[in-house]
Amino acid sequence: MANQTTGLTRIIKAAGYSYQGLTAAWRNEAAFRQEAVAAAVAVIVALWLDVDAVARILLIGSVLLVLIVEVLNSAIEAIVDRVGTDFHELSGRAKDMGSAAVSLSIILALLVWVTLLWRHFA
Repeated sequence: MANQTTGLTRIIKAAGYSYQGLTAAWRNEAAFRQEAVAAAVAVIVALWLDVDAVARILLIGSVLLVLIVEVLNSAIEAIVDRVGTDFHELSGRAKDMGSAAVSLSIILALLVWVTLLWRHFA
């Protein structure tokens, strides 16, 4: 059955679900907590640096992307674990691919930060 909620009520409910998801990630995922703390520090540094708006958005956006990918990876892991604890090649592949996505997002963030900081301080 489709959800019949529309308008402002739908937006409020969606915000509540998002809050629940972030809370679950914080409580249950050590990697998310570590990356969130690193992201908070990075955002503070990005706001402190004397860079233009585009550079600031790239700096902050790159670390937020890491958090987004980590939440998606955690969701993949949760559903795989929900389906069963028996080893299955596809379950392992799904978890490995989620982990690879997190790693790639971290590499992207590092490239953004190194490039923009190099340009800023060179």
